Amino acid sequence: MTVADMDRSVDFYTRVLTFEKRSDVELAGDDIEHLYGVFGARVRMVRLQLGEEQIELTEFLAPRGRPIPADSRSNDRWFQHIAIVVSDMDRAYQILRRNKVEFASSGPQRLPDWNPNAGGIKAFYFKDPDGHPVEIIYFPADKGLAKWHQETDKTFLGIDHTAIVVADTDASLRLYRDTLGFKIAGESDNYGTEQEHLNLIHGAHLRITSLRAAEGPGVEFLQYLSPSDGRMAPVDEHANDIVYRATVIETDDASTTVPALREARAGFISPGVVLFQQSSVGYQAGILVRDPDGHAIEVVSAR
Repeated sequence: MTVADMDRSVDFYTRVLTFEKRSDVELAGDDIEHLYGVFGARVRMVRLQLGEEQIELTEFLAPRGRPIPADSRSNDRWFQHIAIVVSDMDRAYQILRRNKVEFASSGPQRLPDWNPNAGGIKAFYFKDPDGHPVEIIYFPADKGLAKWHQETDKTFLGIDHTAIVVADTDASLRLYRDTLGFKIAGESDNYGTEQEHLNLIHGAHLRITSLRAAEGPGVEFLQYLSPSDGRMAPVDEHANDIVYRATVIETDDASTTVPALREARAGFISPGVVLFQQSSVGYQAGILVRDPDGHAIEVVSAR
């Protein structure tokens, strides 16, 4: 996620959501410019970990980008959040209230039992200091990965998935499943007052498709069957704009994915595979592309 003030963001994620800092580096050079498609880029990048999962926060020291549109909604095509699993929804919600987070839901929602794939799940959307939406989610005993049900005294446990709004689930599957190798892990048809108040979208009716790779957080497609007035992602979005988020996918050799991504007509942000000259990046090589809805995907190979 691109952030405007790194110290503010690190304080929020570590103090409120109990992430732990893993690295903090400043990067510049041709490789960084080429990856992000931003000339003159100098960034401060911080990796934070919660449980077994990590997020990367990136502040562009130069050049600065634009803030998130103030009127962003949950069905706009640029919507993306991380879903943080909690052991106790009431306790997690009170922590967020004490820290005066901005609401993106009307309050925590318990999805109804008539929905076999989602019944009993509790969820709440809020915004981080930059306006990035974040979800906290509680899984009942019969749902979610086994690791979310282990005994613990922690409130915030880890990241289950990142969710993205898509216009056409089948078109997105052709990239994420058929090209990148994700597998469908679950599907759900969500509607009703609980879903409407979770998304703060009147009449919200969603086709939800969950995908997973061999390990790590999943990717969840949110296709709004109604209302259909969600806006397309801005065509001039750049990585230094605060609205920018990317899903990082690790593979053995990022360069081998280039032909498949080109055949799938992914939109390339980087000119192709970028070899990182600086070991502090943490990766050997990377590619940055956009999916059919404009969501950024960073395919990397580790050192």
